[in-house]
Amino acid sequence: MDRVECVVVGAGVVGLAVARTLARAGREVILLEREGLIGSHTSSRNSEVIHAGLYYPAGSAKAALCPRGRELLYAYCATRGVPHRRLGKIIVATDAAQVAGLETVAAAARANGVADLAPLGRADLARLEPALRGVEGLLSPSTGIIDVHGYMLSLLGEIEEAGGAIAYHARLRAARPLDGGGFALEVESGGEITRLAAGRLVNAAGLFAGEVAAATEGLPPAFRRRVHYCKGTYFASAARAPFRHLIYPVPERDGLGVHLTLDLAGSARFGPDTEWVKEIDYRLDPDRGAGFYAAIRRYWPDLPEGALSPTYAGVRPKLAPAGGAATDFTLDGPAAHGLPGLVNLFGIESPGLTASLALAEEVAEMLG
Repeated sequence: MDRVECVVVGAGVVGLAVARTLARAGREVILLEREGLIGSHTSSRNSEVIHAGLYYPAGSAKAALCPRGRELLYAYCATRGVPHRRLGKIIVATDAAQVAGLETVAAAARANGVADLAPLGRADLARLEPALRGVEGLLSPSTGIIDVHGYMLSLLGEIEEAGGAIAYHARLRAARPLDGGGFALEVESGGEITRLAAGRLVNAAGLFAGEVAAATEGLPPAFRRRVHYCKGTYFASAARAPFRHLIYPVPERDGLGVHLTLDLAGSARFGPDTEWVKEIDYRLDPDRGAGFYAAIRRYWPDLPEGALSPTYAGVRPKLAPAGGAATDFTLDGPAAHGLPGLVNLFGIESPGLTASLALAEEVAEMLG
């Protein structure tokens, strides 16, 4: 078998960030991507937001890695010329019943070390965003937007500059621990199986992380985690959205609600909603727009009828099914599952993009 020091499975933002960190540390790295291009799934089907770290329970991996990743990501974009903008966002309570939700967000932000959150009264909201309807709000100046594709291309360029390589249409079929350390891998590409030995293996396969874990011989059953699929659809508006900030409602159980984000060209999009699915499915259903109108008009009552059209959908990898408890980023390293040289990443949904460089640091530390 051919031998390689590190294999990373999955070329989304997190897999790319991990491979870049390992390659720049002098390790030999091969990145396996089952599709024909980088970031084909969750990484290219999201809101492209750099999150401040407001919502996550104190002591959670998300609470630790989002603020750290935010600062790393802003610095990376600035030094590498990746297009981004620190626009800030407003979280708005549209009635008195939601004000308690704002207080919960503010308390979580303080616990996570986010110190720049500012309360907004009705007059402040009217001054900052005259078209916005709300009774109170919070301003997060550290929230921004990023060109995710540009970011991924930059990471890939650094991997290749450091001597790493990427294999497309390469699907990991089996991983077997070797005597003396490392793994024997079977990789399918074009209907053929290639065998190679890897000293270290990182499962950053996102929606397919459960499949990769199931293919790993010797991994205890408790660490063969099941991934559940939560679909979200995004809509664009034919009418110009008169906002300068990102606009978010008070968070919901399974996500951050139907929020308004802006791209780097200033165009608005709304989403995602929440739809639990059994299979990965990116088909668009225009009928879901009915729910969007109601959600958006709570904070933008002047949204014209007929202005919305579906643009794209994404799927979030959840570690609990519909109605289950909220879950954290889960990084299972050798100290947890007992297989030296293996790190599995599960449940890397939002704020996975923001936390990508911080997650890469954690993986590199786990691997030693």
